[in-house]
Amino acid sequence: MRRTALLASAALLTALLPLGAAGAAAGADDPAPVPVDRFEGEVPFASQPAEGIFTWGGDSDDAPALRLAERPDAPEGAKVLAGTYDISGYGGFTHDYAADRPAHDWSAHRGIRLWWEGHATGSRIPFEIKDGGADGEASELWTTSFTDDFTGWKQIELPFADFTYRTDYQPVGGIDHVLGLTQMWGYALTLPTGAKGAFALDGVELYGRADQALRAAVSTDAAVVPVTEGGTAAVRVTVATTGAAPLDQPVTVAYTTGEGAATPGKDYTPVSGTLTFPAGTASGTSRTVRVSTLKDRLAEAAETIPLQLTVTGAKAPAETPRIVVDAHGLPYLDSRLPVQKRVADLVSRMSLAEKAGQMTQAERGAMSAPGDIASYALGSLLSGGGSVPEPNTPEAWAKMVDGFQLRAQATRFQIPLVYGVDAVHGHNNLAGATIMPHNIGIGATRDPALAERTGAVTASEVRATGVPWDFAPCVCVTRDERWGRSYESYGEDPALVKSMETVIQGLQGRPDGSDLDRDDKVLATAKHFLGDGGTAYGSSTTGTYTLDQGVTEVTRKQLEDIHLAPYQDAVDRGVGTVMPSYSSLDIEGDGKGAVRMHARGDMINGVLKDRMGFDGFVISDYNALDQLPGSYPQQVTASVNAGVDMMMVPYSYTKFTAALTDEVKAGRISGKRIDDAVSRILTEKFRLGLFEHPYADTRNASAIGSAAHRDVARQAAAASQVLLKNSGDLLPLKKNQKVYVAGSNADDIGNQTGGWTISWQGSSGNIIKGTTILQGMRNAGGDVTYSKDASAPTGGYDAGVVVVGETPYAEGVGDVGNGHDLRLSAADRAAVDKVCAAMKCAVLIVSGRPELIGDRLGAIDALVASWLPGTEGDGVADVLYGRRPFTGQLPVTWPRSEQQLPINVGDASYDPQFPYGWGLTTLRKAPAGGALTLRALGLAATVAEHAHAAGTGRELVTQARLIVQQRIAGRGMTAAAAAPFADADHLLLTGRYGAAVDRLTAAYRAA
Repeated sequence: MRRTALLASAALLTALLPLGAAGAAAGADDPAPVPVDRFEGEVPFASQPAEGIFTWGGDSDDAPALRLAERPDAPEGAKVLAGTYDISGYGGFTHDYAADRPAHDWSAHRGIRLWWEGHATGSRIPFEIKDGGADGEASELWTTSFTDDFTGWKQIELPFADFTYRTDYQPVGGIDHVLGLTQMWGYALTLPTGAKGAFALDGVELYGRADQALRAAVSTDAAVVPVTEGGTAAVRVTVATTGAAPLDQPVTVAYTTGEGAATPGKDYTPVSGTLTFPAGTASGTSRTVRVSTLKDRLAEAAETIPLQLTVTGAKAPAETPRIVVDAHGLPYLDSRLPVQKRVADLVSRMSLAEKAGQMTQAERGAMSAPGDIASYALGSLLSGGGSVPEPNTPEAWAKMVDGFQLRAQATRFQIPLVYGVDAVHGHNNLAGATIMPHNIGIGATRDPALAERTGAVTASEVRATGVPWDFAPCVCVTRDERWGRSYESYGEDPALVKSMETVIQGLQGRPDGSDLDRDDKVLATAKHFLGDGGTAYGSSTTGTYTLDQGVTEVTRKQLEDIHLAPYQDAVDRGVGTVMPSYSSLDIEGDGKGAVRMHARGDMINGVLKDRMGFDGFVISDYNALDQLPGSYPQQVTASVNAGVDMMMVPYSYTKFTAALTDEVKAGRISGKRIDDAVSRILTEKFRLGLFEHPYADTRNASAIGSAAHRDVARQAAAASQVLLKNSGDLLPLKKNQKVYVAGSNADDIGNQTGGWTISWQGSSGNIIKGTTILQGMRNAGGDVTYSKDASAPTGGYDAGVVVVGETPYAEGVGDVGNGHDLRLSAADRAAVDKVCAAMKCAVLIVSGRPELIGDRLGAIDALVASWLPGTEGDGVADVLYGRRPFTGQLPVTWPRSEQQLPINVGDASYDPQFPYGWGLTTLRKAPAGGALTLRALGLAATVAEHAHAAGTGRELVTQARLIVQQRIAGRGMTAAAAAPFADADHLLLTGRYGAAVDRLTAAYRAA
């Protein structure tokens, strides 16, 4: 039966209903119900763009199995929709209307209803409707639910007034956030998880006359209205209609002050009355209710005054607005006192529940009930990767964070939230932000001052959106490039990682924390403590990951020398927070075996806090608590007692706070431990100036993505480029050369920026404002022809540039063996082969780690490790065309084969394609004289070392390196030359300049 036939006449539609249903549900003047699904076969099992019913799920076995089943007890017709399910992630089914026809108008009806066969499971069944947009899969999702708490058939009515906008997922990021009901594309139903089940439903239909509350709604300007004691609170009450039409019926709002923490007559003057909005009132009209507070000159915590609103003729506000008389006169509010005294005073006043709240961090997407911020006294919110406001603009970010901060003002002590984001290479969640090279590229620059400047740009852009906390930098030492987080590391040498930790000063300012309250600084996070870069291949037990979140097996000396070393430097630099790793640590001989880092008190309490003197707070990783052994209360106790101060529990914050308070009451977590954790958290909040200025300072917002900021990113992109081979001095290119450009990554800003860009995993394509490498070459004035797959004719060109490499990934999703390898794609290999066979060619590898290129190296004239350079492709073009010299050096060893992995500087067996520290340069010649010059440089470097003349020492080692690289490049890399060459760079970074030249001399002799 076609949809047009179903809508043919009201009489027919009424006749289709069961006799009991039609009479029971319809009012005297209600329109006839309109069927959506009768499940008699008129709607097929199909998917977009055709109309149909289709299933979906989180993985291949989560989608339910559906069938049309003949049932003698069918509530409507002869058949019902029946199915079975066994869902571990999420799953359900959808009915979408055909995308090639107009959307349906449901606005004349009160709601949607269906017959459901109950099994008394107690399960909540989410039901969504699809409003606006281009089609059923590009619409806005609005949701409600019903509970299976009955047996047998029951008609479930879902009034449209009960549907709320989904905040955790929107396929198009949201459209207008208004349930218009005039352009509807169907519905979806989500089935229960965790246990096998069966279901049946029938007779989905629209019913009743439209509730006029759907066309008119009353709102207040804020759910929380702070006021200083003695002041007058003004609550603006506004009426608005769908489509901004004038009211067609009057709306009244009766108001009265209710019972809260404030005492009427003592703290405020009670008020009551009625606001009237007559028929014809313009949409957006406001009236104001004023409540005067009284001054008693006593020091007090904040007190609340609920303003009860009773609305007739429109939808009432979702929440009762609360006037809050600000806390005043208490010592912790006195900014003249030392932070330590302010913290002690505040902690002494807090209840256990309030302390537990401060130790809790929730995801912004979980705030479907924003009042929970005050109800649970939450200490922090975060935006996970891709968790952004709509629209994704600086203004929307600031408004969102301010809205959450306002909620915190409704708590007794008005402790502000500290909002955090993963800004790991710029404010990478924000569209239009300046995106830096990923850390592996920053490590390749060997420029601590430039690293600091990239951190400063990131901090300025993050803080300008109201966010004061950055979960960066990652100070891991990557020891196996098969790891999907390799690009988050500055390199394989702890000395290199330490040298790049100047980024902490870029983010935070001075080590004593005195700059944290500036409008261009943020709290930094050293992560992931401890050993996350050293996990053994195949040791991960997380899904299909191979390395990430696995086990790091080390001796005590290896742990100290490699993985712990960067953390002491971070602590010395005053880093405000530290995040433990998902991974486990297995120290040879300690008898503990592999223990998850979130439960290693010997490392968090013993080493980080006690031995190293870390005085900030420890924040857990995302849902890391759930990976610990034991029951949930045991997981909480193990992690908190190990030294984790704040728990990132994105969607389970209520569960965590309850478990934490229970464990304290049971004596398994001490009150002293809780006070220590809360004191650490509050200390950073005071240092950030949040008590005095909790809201966004957007004065620097105009600089987000500015030319000045992008120039820093451009310099970093240029300095990160590592020239691995340059036969015949092909690079730099000349602007008068005709250049043929090919490859998958030449003109793809998404591939160029990598993971953690706009979304957690990143994505290919035009996802963010920036300049691709191809655009940069054109901007540089190059005579460029582009053919992505090299299918265009290749004759008549002076040189070719083939830009190849990886597509985006993040964390263990990118582990080699988890759908990834270190080889170029077939398309990239074909492009390299075709271009390099036709002309002199340079190959640029855009990737988060080395790619295996040895089998094609002979046919390639110039090879560049471009890493993931960020949004500024102009920086890559700068070195290609000689505006800047190539100066980058390998931050990791470039292997000949995957079988060599892991391979690192200092290994007993070391025979790489290119050694750690390798990097040819342009626009600068190597000194003449060979061995004699090296000897002189070595003597001078030793003198510089003894004189602590770091700048002179580094320059002398650089000159020696140029001599050795020139010799090796002409003769070919050997294991005998590679090992001492790599050692030299490590020695340089540790200030041993004379020894570095000695090792370079050994490499020269071996070449």
